[in-house]
Amino acid sequence: MTTTTLIALAPETALALAAVAGLLVGGWLPRRRQWAVRALALAAVAAGLVATGFAAAGPAHTAASGSYAVDIGLHAARAAVLAGTGLVVLAGTDGLAGDRRESEAYVLLLLAAAGALVMAGANGLLLLVMGYLLASVPLYALVAFGKDARGTEAGLKYFLLGALFSVALLGGTTVLLAVGGATGYPALAVGLPGAHPAAAAAGAVAVLAALLFKAGAVPAHFWVPDAAEGAPAPVAAFITTVPKIGALVAACRLGAALPQEAMGNWSLLVAAVSAAAMVLGNLAAFAQDGVRRLLAYSAVGQVGFLLMAVAASARAQETALPGLLYYLAAYTLTNVGAFAAVCALPRAERLDQWRGLFGRRPWLALSLVVCLLGLVGTPPTAVFVGKLTVFTAAFDAGLVWLVVLAAATTAASLFYYLRWILPLFQTSREGGADSAASGPAGRWSSAVAIAAAALSLLLGVAAGPVLDWLGSGVPGISPSIL
Repeated sequence: MTTTTLIALAPETALALAAVAGLLVGGWLPRRRQWAVRALALAAVAAGLVATGFAAAGPAHTAASGSYAVDIGLHAARAAVLAGTGLVVLAGTDGLAGDRRESEAYVLLLLAAAGALVMAGANGLLLLVMGYLLASVPLYALVAFGKDARGTEAGLKYFLLGALFSVALLGGTTVLLAVGGATGYPALAVGLPGAHPAAAAAGAVAVLAALLFKAGAVPAHFWVPDAAEGAPAPVAAFITTVPKIGALVAACRLGAALPQEAMGNWSLLVAAVSAAAMVLGNLAAFAQDGVRRLLAYSAVGQVGFLLMAVAASARAQETALPGLLYYLAAYTLTNVGAFAAVCALPRAERLDQWRGLFGRRPWLALSLVVCLLGLVGTPPTAVFVGKLTVFTAAFDAGLVWLVVLAAATTAASLFYYLRWILPLFQTSREGGADSAASGPAGRWSSAVAIAAAALSLLLGVAAGPVLDWLGSGVPGISPSIL
């Protein structure tokens, strides 16, 4: 690698080096000093954010012989992934501190975050495959980190489905290489128009299916509720948030780079998946009594809204891409904040166990309310602006039916979030179902929940400048700069 490439990949390099150093240092430190690896992970996140700020001030370009796109799409993905990873590490402090495998948890989180960034910046299928695997394998171990029956079952399901879609990704890459003569997106854009349409479409759909698995979208969503329930709460926050960022930005790159005439009706296919995800995710959440499964199905529904921008990007790129990037950042803060509240009260696994929380811990309760209403898309939270921008892009792209369906499912989602919000302000009963919320709350996870809620409101208020910056890079992930 040249010096220029290393500078361009500074955030990814910081995560990788911190993971290697954490593995080495953690192996020698005693259990009571594993916090040093946590500090190392947070330092890598901070360094990555600083490097992202410097890189965002420069022009869009490619690195690593054109295989990695350094543009507004990658800069936004870096900011969201790094911020989400840092918040998850902090939220997990209460549960992981003193664990005999604490350092390994931080190392695996850093590696998975680096994989998500590689997916977001990949300018070719081979690098996409490498990022996909790097973002997947560490998470299989993290889901089963607790080594209990529920976590082991969830980890096995996650691994088996992951292996299936990894084969689909490799198969799709092979087909596109065979018919297009290359794996890089610019070369495929030249080679695919003369290829057999059915073969090109089959390869593209196989690659898309793998990305949908990473994003937790229908029909590759079956692992999400089990993994969110069986994994440690900080890991559940991570797997329902960070991989989505890399997968959805990668899907946008794939759709922008490959010629539409060689792939069939790409926008309609993505729109159909979007509709299925938002309907199934939001309807399934109604029947959930466990808070983790409720948030898991909520995450499936949120992917449906996010995929609206991917479907609209071919016809309304000026609004779709900034909307997607902004929505991803907003969702990261909001979803991690909601899971941080779950981390703060690990014994409160059911909705009725949160009764009376406002009377005991008003700040934690209010932060959870902000995050849950934010997931609905209530102003002035950031998700509201993200949804509004994405809905506008879909409308401009002619997907009016999808906008109507999204508005209906958004309104419906309010009811199952209220099933969690209302008990927070109700009078608690002594003992019984309320005892879990009356126990001690994690200090670090509570602070993360409050901070994430505040940042969600701040990002919503500052939406104008942020969207202007994101829009200044459009076409930020189009073939013209790849």
